[in-house]
Amino acid sequence: MENGAHGKTILDRIVAARRESVSHRKRVLPHVALKFAVQKQAAARDFAAALSRPGCNVIAELKKASPSLGLIRENYQPVPLARSLEAAGAAALSVLTEEEFFQGSLADLKEVKKAVSIPILRKDFIVDPWQVWEARAAGADSFLLIVAVLSDELLAELLALGRELGMEPLVEVHSREELARANAASAKIIGVNNRDLRDFKVSLQTSFDLVQAIPENAVAVSESGLHNREDIERLRSAGFDAFLIGERVMKQADPGVGLKELLGTVDAGAAGTH
Repeated sequence: MENGAHGKTILDRIVAARRESVSHRKRVLPHVALKFAVQKQAAARDFAAALSRPGCNVIAELKKASPSLGLIRENYQPVPLARSLEAAGAAALSVLTEEEFFQGSLADLKEVKKAVSIPILRKDFIVDPWQVWEARAAGADSFLLIVAVLSDELLAELLALGRELGMEPLVEVHSREELARANAASAKIIGVNNRDLRDFKVSLQTSFDLVQAIPENAVAVSESGLHNREDIERLRSAGFDAFLIGERVMKQADPGVGLKELLGTVDAGAAGTH
């Protein structure tokens, strides 16, 4: 799965497909229409504050499928799932909006936003300012920026635009070099992805290796590969403020119970077989 045609990684293929999709959508939906839709939105919910509460802050991810696992949840109903995860104690929700590789959609995000009161992160491969406007128009309170697919100039531009629209983005890194670039851009919410997006291999050691280089005044988020309460406690002790967890809860018969187990508010046995 690491390399496809002409030696391209899965990340290369996803980003290329995203650029093509954005180019098409820009022709269909004029920028002026997006700006009008943004003006109609209520102020964004405070994503950074939600991740900085005392205790264990989990961004629970709504994800139907992924390139590495294929279909993750057959009975994927975003609104009931979102309500269940909010009731179980999620600090925020992440909604996949990439259609081709993750089977997500902006329609999912719009419906989820109406159904819950916690902040919503748009999880996508954002490579164009138009997508930031699109995210806010859909009701997103934050959005993902993956340092690996952005130049320094574009990263700074997208960060500034997000703040202009009232959204503080989650800036994702996977290496010391990427973290240095995020710090140079003054990112305020930094996510360490334990999954290498080039080959989709996962190691929690990535978070432990990078956490000391995340500034004290930034919100530190560990993403992917967290499977149990012990993982969360170890990462909290290392200095992380919040945790993005998707597959671990999406695979559960009852994701709300699965999240409670991770938060330590239900016995492990109540969550069923893993």
